[in-house]
Amino acid sequence: MSALLEIQDLHGGYGGADILKGVDLSLARGQIGVIAGPNGAGKSTLLKAIFGLVTITGGRIFLDDADITGLAPEKLVRRGLSFVPQEHNVFPSLTVRENLEMGGFIRSDDLEPHIERIFSIFPPLREKAEQPAGELSGGQRQMVAMGRALMTEPRLLLLDEPTAGLSPKYMNEIFDQVRAVNATGVTVLMVEQNARQALAIADVGFIIASGRNLHTGTGAALLADPQVAESFLGGRTPEEA
Repeated sequence: MSALLEIQDLHGGYGGADILKGVDLSLARGQIGVIAGPNGAGKSTLLKAIFGLVTITGGRIFLDDADITGLAPEKLVRRGLSFVPQEHNVFPSLTVRENLEMGGFIRSDDLEPHIERIFSIFPPLREKAEQPAGELSGGQRQMVAMGRALMTEPRLLLLDEPTAGLSPKYMNEIFDQVRAVNATGVTVLMVEQNARQALAIADVGFIIASGRNLHTGTGAALLADPQVAESFLGGRTPEEA
């Protein structure tokens, strides 16, 4: 598989201080990639750097071999990227349908077929279509946020902590929905604190600490690595547990 996203020796951060200190990452078309690591490691900063929200001081980012380093978010959306932040990712006073319509802002065609497609991926949203997003459960709000991001039919979907603050029931539901999104042909790169569960659905995982790559491998290989398990996954490997 050819790389859809390629990051080379990326440095960047906020206010002149580099949080990313030489990150390398390659994600093939059609894969689910998971970025894990301790708090403050630079995981969310990496997603924001890809989406043009962080000052990049060194390195390059390529999407389908095109250099997108430092492009503004609105230009990146038109090139096939969508980003779902961890917080404030829905318009709470707007209905579910209106949120999805907002996601289609760059489209000039009829939005209804695209909204129907989102409802087919996230069935619980269909019956909530006319309900304000702010009245939904946390898991359903996350579905709205992902659905809105998918309205532009992105090639690459960036998810920042999609299960943050959710109960185990909704956490598992969101992981199922990530797989459903990926099954439609969308490449997914997500930051996730629930690393074991996320790596279980990942084609490739990246362990980031102090702004640098520490481990890269398939999700299964990282889950089975005793060093990764001890340092970043809360103890023993599943085989040892």
